[in-house]
Amino acid sequence: MALHDSLIPLLGGGAEPEQLMHVHQIPARRAVTAPWPQWAHPDVVAAYQRRGIQEPWAHQMEAAEAAHGGQHTIIATGTASGKSLAYQLPVLDAIHRTSLDDRATLEPSGAVALYLAPTKALAADQLAAVKSLQLPTVRAETYDGDTDTGARRWIRDHANLVLANPDMLHFGVLPNHAWWARFFRRLKYVIIDEAHSYRGVFGSNVANLMRRLRRICRYYGANPVFIGASATSAEPADSFSRLIGAPVTAVTQDRSPHGSTTVALWEPQLTELKGENGARSRRTVVAETADLLANLVVAQVRTIAFIKSRRGAETIATITRRLLDEVHPSLPDRVAAYRSGYLPEERRELERGLRSGELLGIASTSALELGIDISGLDAVLVAGWPGTRASLFQQIGRAGRSGQDALAAFVASDDPLDTYLVHHPEAIFDISVEATVFDPSNPYVLGPHLCAAAAELPITPDERELFGPTAGGLLEQLVDQGYLRRRPSGWFWTHPESAASMVNLRAAGGGPINIVETETGTLLGTMDSPQAQYQAHTGAIYVHQGQTFLVDELNEADHCAMVTRTNPEFYTQARDITQVEVLETDRTSEWNGIQVCFGTVKVTTQVVSYQRKALISNEILGEEPLELEAKELFTKAVWFVIDEKFLVSAGLAPADFPGSLHAAEHASIGMLPLVATSDRWDIGGVSTALHADTEKPTIFVYDGHPGGAGFAERGYEAARIWLAATRDAIRACECDGGCPSCVQSPKCGNKNNPLDKKGAVTLLNVLLDHAPDEALALTS
Repeated sequence: MALHDSLIPLLGGGAEPEQLMHVHQIPARRAVTAPWPQWAHPDVVAAYQRRGIQEPWAHQMEAAEAAHGGQHTIIATGTASGKSLAYQLPVLDAIHRTSLDDRATLEPSGAVALYLAPTKALAADQLAAVKSLQLPTVRAETYDGDTDTGARRWIRDHANLVLANPDMLHFGVLPNHAWWARFFRRLKYVIIDEAHSYRGVFGSNVANLMRRLRRICRYYGANPVFIGASATSAEPADSFSRLIGAPVTAVTQDRSPHGSTTVALWEPQLTELKGENGARSRRTVVAETADLLANLVVAQVRTIAFIKSRRGAETIATITRRLLDEVHPSLPDRVAAYRSGYLPEERRELERGLRSGELLGIASTSALELGIDISGLDAVLVAGWPGTRASLFQQIGRAGRSGQDALAAFVASDDPLDTYLVHHPEAIFDISVEATVFDPSNPYVLGPHLCAAAAELPITPDERELFGPTAGGLLEQLVDQGYLRRRPSGWFWTHPESAASMVNLRAAGGGPINIVETETGTLLGTMDSPQAQYQAHTGAIYVHQGQTFLVDELNEADHCAMVTRTNPEFYTQARDITQVEVLETDRTSEWNGIQVCFGTVKVTTQVVSYQRKALISNEILGEEPLELEAKELFTKAVWFVIDEKFLVSAGLAPADFPGSLHAAEHASIGMLPLVATSDRWDIGGVSTALHADTEKPTIFVYDGHPGGAGFAERGYEAARIWLAATRDAIRACECDGGCPSCVQSPKCGNKNNPLDKKGAVTLLNVLLDHAPDEALALTS
């Protein structure tokens, strides 16, 4: 019996359940070790050996050697492959060695290092790991928004390993670099953990932040080595090089041991429930994953189920407990939900419960990916595509770390990309066409960073190059707008306000909306205003740290949304209508009479209604109109201009054009994350049988961020692969006339009407038949 034959029945439904689309075997991997390097200080090596690491793995030493040799380095290997040792070894060696030398001097001059993580939890875990080595020379401290004011000065003056996040570097450190002068003069290493998470607008912001950091280091005479740690991802050297603005060396071959993993691709079946326009609904990913988790817990298999949303994780746990209660009353207590925002002691308790076997099942958001030490699980369920191949492999890599054989299942959600992937396993396991996308030159992102940089130190003419080819023109524009002053020696910030406050690292545009509890006046959190009309409109269900609130009122003028605690059995989805105007065409490809274009557009969007949908079944419970102001967005788009004669000759009548274009547009939006590391909600689209600017049938797909985020440009560059996958996803769906798994969109303000599933396949075939052969090669 094949290995997977013995594991698949654990999911339920026998050896070959109908939902099982494909089984892939990831073979076991034996460890390859390497000796400790000659340069590593014996005290540091001894500290690791006390922790049970007698001999490191070969990839750890390859990365450590590169960094120690002065090369910017990215290590991109699997979950729990010991990436932290790879960067800790050169860092701790430098700190320990120079600290010993410092003992003979009055003025310490030993090496220091800066560690950056996207979350506080991850930095806290790194701090615990470093302190567990018990090296008396290493003074490691976290420096974030929670750090006591009195402790901050001590950290600046005495810590030699500072663990922070990009936000604190931006707001707290760089604007006050004079206070950090002694630290910057001695800065030898900068560690960027979870480097693959820096994508889209967040990635663009952090890339500019890294250029500002390198500039300040240069001012103090330092030239630190940057070390990145990343999950396995496409072209990690290119991505990390673009992030830090310098060439890098990549280490990608994982030499750590791992048991074999059986990966099941699982598609929930269509039900008799009818959704919008009579389309049959697929069983929801939440209900399906809860079934699988219950089956695995009954079989005493330690399992984690990952899903993107907090509410999803809690719902999976609730349904699983209910199912288990029918089996045996002792089982429900062995399942827990996990999300971000838990205290360190709560996380440690959860780790302990899983290790001991007291807990058998956890439903979690990706918060569990970051900063929690759980290895040796038996099974992992991934509910819905997690966004990137890197995230998928990071999640399924949680199973089998102790050397045992493991089971993983990717459960498809109602989405064209998920449909495509469960029917095309090669796109997951054999080829990688996705690219980590961010655009540091986006003027909406770069402009505020240039102001922040000028406030830190006047920008000299020689430094323009550091910020990319568009920086020169943008600096002059900032002078014209009154933000900067031009002097012979460079560009100066002359305002009393903080330039750093112009930058929101994790989003773009509009300033935050405050989420306020109506009854108590408590500020629960903030939301970026571009998302407010979609997520905090009157009547919306808003989830904050696992608690659910009903939005009583959205007041955009006063930048606040008033909410009341509630616990409904439904969620809400806003719907919009959109118009696009072409402002400038930057690039054009001629596809034998069809134009593929990329450029600047003005998008006018109005949120017109919202739907209430049942949590467990996704059934539409009702739709309510909204009266909100239209919003304008200046961004980047890719668009396809098609001559009517090509569609007619393929058998489409003019009356079929709107539905075919509309269905192809919806599916292509859902499929763009295959080639660009975007989320469906990062992008939007419009299709029309006669567009005012092109005067022909046209499909637009645009970035949902001011100035663009790089997603649409990646779509332009990989258009042939993207469109072919879109067509194949529509074909793979077994529904009759279109459903959310292929051509229906949850955002559509036109109530997913008209949609022509068959016509969309015909239209996409027309585009692909006209594409030149070289379009196949556009994969980077």
